[in-house]
Amino acid sequence: MNLLAVLARLSSMTMLSRVMGFVRDAIVARYFGAGAAMDAFVVAFRLPNLLRRIFAEGAFSQAFVPMLADYKQNKSDEETRLFVQHVAGMLTFALLIITAVGVFAAPLVIWATASGFAQDGTRFEIAVKLLPIIFPYILLISLSSFVGSILNTYNKFSIPAFTPVLLNVSFIVFALFLTPFFQPPIMAMGWAVLVGGLLQLGFQLPWLYKLGFFRLPKLRFGDAAVSRVMKQMLPSIIGSSVAQISLVINTTFASYLAVGSVSWLYYSDRLIELPSGVVGAALGTILLPSLSKHAATNNAAEFSALVDWGLRLCLLLILPAAVGLMVVGFPLVATLFMYREVSLHDAWMIQNALAAAALGLPAMMLVKIFAPAFYARKNVKTP
Repeated sequence: MNLLAVLARLSSMTMLSRVMGFVRDAIVARYFGAGAAMDAFVVAFRLPNLLRRIFAEGAFSQAFVPMLADYKQNKSDEETRLFVQHVAGMLTFALLIITAVGVFAAPLVIWATASGFAQDGTRFEIAVKLLPIIFPYILLISLSSFVGSILNTYNKFSIPAFTPVLLNVSFIVFALFLTPFFQPPIMAMGWAVLVGGLLQLGFQLPWLYKLGFFRLPKLRFGDAAVSRVMKQMLPSIIGSSVAQISLVINTTFASYLAVGSVSWLYYSDRLIELPSGVVGAALGTILLPSLSKHAATNNAAEFSALVDWGLRLCLLLILPAAVGLMVVGFPLVATLFMYREVSLHDAWMIQNALAAAALGLPAMMLVKIFAPAFYARKNVKTP
C-alpha cells in the first residue's frame, strides 16, 4: 500500500471537509455572530464533541484498532466479526447510559462545564434547551467513528474521511433555510448537529455491509477480548482526556468573561483544526493500522521506518502552517468570519486566541504521530 497516495486521498477528503467547515462557520457567524446565543450553542455542542474525541476517536480507537488488526491478521473472518459484534455491544451500552445522563441532567451538565453561565440567565437557559437535542450526537458519532475504525483497518480510508462533510452540509442547510422556523433561532443549530450525526453514521453502513460486518451488536460482559479492549482503554482515556479537559477548563473560564468569549475561542479553534486535521489527524489515521500490522508481525525495521517517515512529513508541513497562522491570522479571521454579526473587536479577539494556540500546534501534531506508535504495540500507558 502506497501510504503517500493514501495520505493524499485522505488529506484531500479532510481538506474538503475543512473547506466546507469554513463555509459553515462563515454562515453561522453571519447569522449568530459571537453573542449570547452562539456562546450557549458552543457550550452545548462542546461537551458531546469532547466526549466523542476522547472515547470514539481517542481512547477507544487506539485500543480497538490494534486488536482488530491482530484479529484480521491471525484469526478467521468469523472470529473477527464476532469480536466486532461484542465490542459494538459494549460500546452501544455505555453510550446509551452516557447519552441518558446528558439528556436528563442537562442543567447540571451545563453548570459543571460553564458555571459562569449561572450568572447569565439567557445563556444558561438557551444552553439547557440545546443540550438534550445535541447530546444524542455522542451516540451517533461514536458509532460512526467505530464503523470508521473498521473501514480504516480494511484500508477504506476515504469513506470515513468524507463523513464530516455531511455534518457541515447539515449545518449549512439548517442555517440558511430552517432558522426562521425555530425560536430562538439558534435551536436550528442543535437539530443540525443531530441530523448531521445520523447522516454520518448512515453514510458508512453500506460499506460496512460489503465487508460483512453489518450485524446487530451483542452485549457480553464476560467476553475476554472485550475486556482486553476495556483494559487498554483506561490508560488511553487519561492521555486522550488531557487536551480535551483543557478545552473544558478554557470554556469554564471563558463563561465568566464578557459575552462572546466562548465564541471567540470556538472560532479560533476551528482555524487550528485545519492543519491539525489535514496533517496530524490524517497521518495518525493511516499510520495506526499500518503500524499495528507491522507490530503484529514483529517487523521492527518497517515499524521504525514508518514512524520516522511520519515525523519528518509532519514537521515539514506543520511548521510553516503554524508560522502562517501567527503571521496572517487577522486577515484570515477577517476574511472568513467578519460579516454582519461579527464586529472588528470580535475579529481581533479571535486572532489573539488563534496566535496563542498556533504556538503549540507543532507539539500537538507530533503527539499524533508518537501516540499511534505506542498504541500499535499495545502500550497504552506511556502516551
